[in-house]
Amino acid sequence: MDPERRKQVEKKLKLKLDLRCSIFVMMYIMNYLDRNNLGAARLKGLEADLNLDNNQYATCLSILYVGYILMQIPSNMIINKIARPSWYIGIVMLIWGMISTLSGSVTSFGGMVAIRFCIGFVEAAFLPGALLILSKWYTRRELTKRNAILFCGNLISNAFSSLVGAGVLSNMEGTLGHRAWRWLFWIEGAATMFIALCAIFILPDLPHNTRGFTEEEGAVAVLRMTEDVGEADVDSETMGAFAGLVMAVKDVKIYVMMLTFTAYVVGLSFNAFFPTLTGTLGFAYVPTLLMSAPPWVFACIISLFNAWHADYCEERFWHIVGPIIGGIVGFVISMSTENVAARYVALFLQASAYAGFIVFYSWISSSFPRPPAKRAVAIAMINAFSQLGNIAGSYVWNMKDNGYRKSYGLVTAMFGVTIFGCYVFKVILQRLNKQIDEGETAWVTSGDVAEQTAKTEGVSVEEGTKMARGFRYLV
Repeated sequence: MDPERRKQVEKKLKLKLDLRCSIFVMMYIMNYLDRNNLGAARLKGLEADLNLDNNQYATCLSILYVGYILMQIPSNMIINKIARPSWYIGIVMLIWGMISTLSGSVTSFGGMVAIRFCIGFVEAAFLPGALLILSKWYTRRELTKRNAILFCGNLISNAFSSLVGAGVLSNMEGTLGHRAWRWLFWIEGAATMFIALCAIFILPDLPHNTRGFTEEEGAVAVLRMTEDVGEADVDSETMGAFAGLVMAVKDVKIYVMMLTFTAYVVGLSFNAFFPTLTGTLGFAYVPTLLMSAPPWVFACIISLFNAWHADYCEERFWHIVGPIIGGIVGFVISMSTENVAARYVALFLQASAYAGFIVFYSWISSSFPRPPAKRAVAIAMINAFSQLGNIAGSYVWNMKDNGYRKSYGLVTAMFGVTIFGCYVFKVILQRLNKQIDEGETAWVTSGDVAEQTAKTEGVSVEEGTKMARGFRYLV
């Protein structure tokens, strides 16, 4: 293709792709609303109506992640094999929306636990699946910005959930004889199901078979991903169903990322308790919910800039550690003063720590580039294991004494562990890059890129190594 023509086609392709993938943001908003609306409902009588104590409430939060962990790896193995991932993710969202509406009809602790487990089990397909689909369309140098836009759905939902919660909880108490917190689940569940139906027809599938793209655009989409790491983004025809799982399990990089990311998730566990932490400022529940929104808007802006700069610099480590350090400063302020203004500023700093979280997800995708089966399992393994951090985090914030000082101390320590783990991972990738530069065969076994390139292109492993050597891990 003529270079000028390719440039035009690629520009049109990315615009069309960005527009279609933008629905991921709405899906992620609803994903987090349905997962975290328990925090808003808690402020308006949920605990009293269901006779929950603090430990039972924490169990209702944490049980969701048990189902979430169990289903992530199987789900991503499925989505990597099917031809229409748009249908898969859309139908999954429709099901979790239906289950979420049932939360508003619960009358007991046992019922809430059962529903929360089912929501987590079904929701598990969304985030790893969305990250996998994006990684099949965008190059490593484009992916962080797109992941940032996706994760803005997460951040916006934290702000939006507070505003929706304030509106519903303050205006619908007693409507049709039901408590306002029940209406919160019903309204948000119905919205989730509507967006799911739209997503089925809007989301793209795969570069080689998606609907709504011209043949020329599809060819450029495949070519872009091949050029990105020196091989086609396809699995070998001889690769078995569990080959990606076996390859992932053998890669030590995954275990470093699993432990590091879990510590990061524990450190970010304050998000599920954000309205409660904002409530320590001493305001009534409606002002508390309204004041919970601005920190997440600020975090969204910081995350977009941080992601853009990470892609611009082609750097990952400092764009993760920088926001974490900002979060630590916020934790220290919250522990060391009772001044209302200072503590509110601290909430902004804490929320902005999510900016590094977004870059971390892109680091996962770019560090396990090929074959797709391995990348699918790597994303799911790391994300699934990290949910143990959410389970632990549900109990971290039971220590209410002195404005949650002990809780803040614990998450500060977890952020320290995260920084150390990121440094270890950076050193590992730097050594692998050095091996690539020196032409060592370890590159073939560490990522299977050269070997897979040889199979795809029909050349020798030596030639495949030469073709793959243009690849570098982003550190």
